[in-house]
Amino acid sequence: MTESVQDTTPAADRLSPLHDEHVALGASLTSFGGWQMPLRYTSDLAEHRAVREAAGLFDLSHMGEIEVSGPQAAAALDRALVGNLTAVAVGRARYTMMCAEDGSVLDDLVVYRLGEERFLVVANAGNAPLVTDELVRRCEGIDATVTDQAVDTALVAVQGPRAEEIVGSLVAPDDVQVVKDLKYYASVELRVAGIAALVARTGYTGEDGFELFVPAAQARELWQKVLAAGEPLGLVPAGLSARDSLRLEAGMPLYGHELDTTTTPYEAGLGRVVKLDKVDAEGAPLDFVGRSALASRKGAQPARVLVGLRGLGKRPARAGYAVVIPGKEPDVQIGFVTSGAPSPTLGYPIAMAYVTPEFSAEGTELAVDVRGREEPVVIVPMPFYRRPQTS
Repeated sequence: MTESVQDTTPAADRLSPLHDEHVALGASLTSFGGWQMPLRYTSDLAEHRAVREAAGLFDLSHMGEIEVSGPQAAAALDRALVGNLTAVAVGRARYTMMCAEDGSVLDDLVVYRLGEERFLVVANAGNAPLVTDELVRRCEGIDATVTDQAVDTALVAVQGPRAEEIVGSLVAPDDVQVVKDLKYYASVELRVAGIAALVARTGYTGEDGFELFVPAAQARELWQKVLAAGEPLGLVPAGLSARDSLRLEAGMPLYGHELDTTTTPYEAGLGRVVKLDKVDAEGAPLDFVGRSALASRKGAQPARVLVGLRGLGKRPARAGYAVVIPGKEPDVQIGFVTSGAPSPTLGYPIAMAYVTPEFSAEGTELAVDVRGREEPVVIVPMPFYRRPQTS
């Protein structure tokens, strides 16, 4: 994404089933997570604004899709992940994480419950092989089957205030109300543009929107029909760069930036996803990978805290830049930026950063070392942007 991807396209990169569509649209391609994906089609700003004001169409086929099924699928996921997946109702989804034994984050995930004995785990592109292998290992001896479905699955997202209208125009008349009534973090199987799809009201932009899981062989047909239906309403194809600035405004973490194997959920302000009170079918405390380490950290003072920064100048902080105490000679580093960019919606620079706890209070004025010059920042609550609520 903006601060973390390179405009290189190694021959070893996997190609999305929509690759030819991106080429035809003149997209700038980039290597990301082992895939060759569109960075932008026209301009980062135009694509970002389209999602905030109308809608954007994203290719997310680089994400990993892993099915976990069987009589003990829920119990297997409860042991493999930090969340309580048994408690998820059929048709709903949950944001969760896979942690190592030491409590560090291996990946953040969205898990959809498709049936009583059937779940879909969606992993980040670069971590998908690790997540698949870990799920297989962690499900050993349990009556559950792990199936990697990434090759056969394409994923596109329609995000923005007109997303519901666009998706609703592509389903059967009897299903229009189903689309309207679909709750956030819920999914339903429908035909979209005549193609069988899992329609999920989830996304990574801070806007309303839908993610459409379809057979890879029908991805191009779906993409073309969504574009045709959405263009009169302002929908544009959008790339990874806009996706990154949108998720930053929404205060959403990105693996490899805010989350990694040096970070626990508590440091990232996501301790709520860790369910230490999980129990098994007999009501006994349920052990899961990383539980002991995470239990020891709950309530403890973390060594660092994730905060939001508003830039008071014009130069944006970028990932890796030092956060310092203003005016100290020599500079005293008290943290580092994980993600940062100018905010197209808000009109000023924003960033996320880890800082030591004593400097983490809202309103604290700090500075970021931007190429040898201190740029003033202030700690503000996240998310930086919330979409307007409709009546």
